Amino acid sequence: MNKIKLAIISSAALLGVLTMVPSYVGASPASEIKGGVDAVGGNETQTTTDANGNQTTTTVTLADRIKTIVNIMLYVLGAIAVIMIVIGGIRYTTSNGDSSSITGAKNTILYAIVGLVIAILAYAIVNFVLTSFA
Repeated sequence: MNKIKLAIISSAALLGVLTMVPSYVGASPASEIKGGVDAVGGNETQTTTDANGNQTTTTVTLADRIKTIVNIMLYVLGAIAVIMIVIGGIRYTTSNGDSSSITGAKNTILYAIVGLVIAILAYAIVNFVLTSFA
């Protein structure tokens, strides 16, 4: 029964990925994508005035916004991972030699570390994609 569930879930995931592939296979070159983002308002010009009355104009791009969102999410995920590692450590020290408690504590620590590694890899992938289209 578990193999059937696994096959159904795998098939659904594969179908979901395959439905997105045609839109990426025929994608335009990076300059056309960037031009399309600019055309729909992806960039915003901000003017700031300092205390001396000098005006500074900066352009905030869509890539900058995405990087900011990803950075915030990475910081939050890092904090959650540290908290989960501490909780796993507390569970490990208070297990009193119970093998099931020790296993649960080790799994908590392991899953927190795996989640942190996946988050760092996602951060690297997002930055790579954003810099290749900039």
